[in-house]
Amino acid sequence: MGKVTGFLEIDRQDQKYQPASDRIRHFREFTLRLTDHEVKQQAARCMDCGIPYCHGDTGCPVHNQIPDWNDLVYSGDWQEASRNLHSTNNFPEFTGRICPAPCEEACTLNLENVPVAIKSVEQTIADKGWENGWIKPEISVTRTGKKVAVVGSGPAGLAAAQQLARAGHDVHVYEREPKAGGLLRYGIPDFKMEKHLIDRRVAQIEAEGATFHYGADVGRTLPVDELIAGHDAVLLTAGAEDPRDPKLPGVELEGVHYAMPFLVQQNRRVGREDVTEEPIIATGRRIVVIGGGDTASDCVGTAFRQGALAVTQLDIRPMPPLREDKLNVWPYWPTKFRTSSSQAEGAEREFACATLRVVGKNGKVTGVECARVDEKRRPIEGTEFIIRADLVFVAIGFAGPKKEGLVAELGPELDRRGNVKADTERYATSVDKVYVAGDMRRGQSLVVWAIREGRQAAHAIDKDLMGATSLAW
Repeated sequence: MGKVTGFLEIDRQDQKYQPASDRIRHFREFTLRLTDHEVKQQAARCMDCGIPYCHGDTGCPVHNQIPDWNDLVYSGDWQEASRNLHSTNNFPEFTGRICPAPCEEACTLNLENVPVAIKSVEQTIADKGWENGWIKPEISVTRTGKKVAVVGSGPAGLAAAQQLARAGHDVHVYEREPKAGGLLRYGIPDFKMEKHLIDRRVAQIEAEGATFHYGADVGRTLPVDELIAGHDAVLLTAGAEDPRDPKLPGVELEGVHYAMPFLVQQNRRVGREDVTEEPIIATGRRIVVIGGGDTASDCVGTAFRQGALAVTQLDIRPMPPLREDKLNVWPYWPTKFRTSSSQAEGAEREFACATLRVVGKNGKVTGVECARVDEKRRPIEGTEFIIRADLVFVAIGFAGPKKEGLVAELGPELDRRGNVKADTERYATSVDKVYVAGDMRRGQSLVVWAIREGRQAAHAIDKDLMGATSLAW
């Protein structure tokens, strides 16, 4: 539990950022890490909670043993803390950077609005593990003779591939893109997570026995039947990439784009990959981002770094309270006013704002017509206004996996939301030998849920193939 009286004596301290005026000039990570002493101090604040909600389903989907590694950090045993952290989380350097930290919202100290800085401690443990050479390939001494395909190399696919390789299976990862990572690489900007972190994990997984096949678009360039016939099991982890249709008049105008093509293009530029599509560039332009989530925020930060003249973000929801009602919400994730690092770089934010249509001239976008909404989110007549725009990005979420290609050719049963149907015990689809995990099964979600589902699916596949399994959930 760290120091017995630590939570009484030590104030919460979290990582700080480079000034916005400096960080918008580059696409590198800009957090300023705490010193080892400061991290130990933060770990010392961990209490002896009767029920530590931080590491159950409420606070941490991968079930990180947060009080345990906080105590190890406080005691100075960083290597054992790294081992403990990796026992539940394959990629803590990812989650320590991009997870929104529901564990901190579930922390008992959050009842006083000063939770333990769990995310900072986690990232520091993971980074020190790499810096000190403690993270090495874990190569299975036995081979099962079973061949498993993993379709997609996002966090769910990578976690499953690593677990299955460690169980001794011959694992083959099929990735449509030139590099592994899925939305970790192509959707999340480098200023939130640099991609060399993915590269070294892929190298570790390859050393553990997995083989990566790039440019393999299953259902298009690689027939599904051929894949199933050549493997003992196939795990689908291709994500939820189908953007939700805004059904807005004017979206056909030049200058209106879904969020992901914009983000993917910039990530390819930073990664020195070819961009073959028509460039989407925010330099010197007025930008409107429709949507209030993380993807919308990523568009904001990317636009500023490209040199946007102004960025406005529209959210149909009312402005949330600055503080949640703890007694009604805690330890669950609360709705409260939050400002991302990208929004803090100068974005204008409009709440309770419905987007009515995109307006334009000569086929090009010139603005977005909006209106205020009532408590039922219905536009209020007479409150219409227009925001000037040269580019509009639609970032209102995803409607499940793309149906053309893989899903259409395979023909699995879908749930009512259009995701590939499977339970969380076996992760098996309605098609024999085929399993599914991550966003493709549960819909758009967090990286921690993807890692959890990848681990659990690997557990289920290993059990089905071998009759028993030693893989942890």
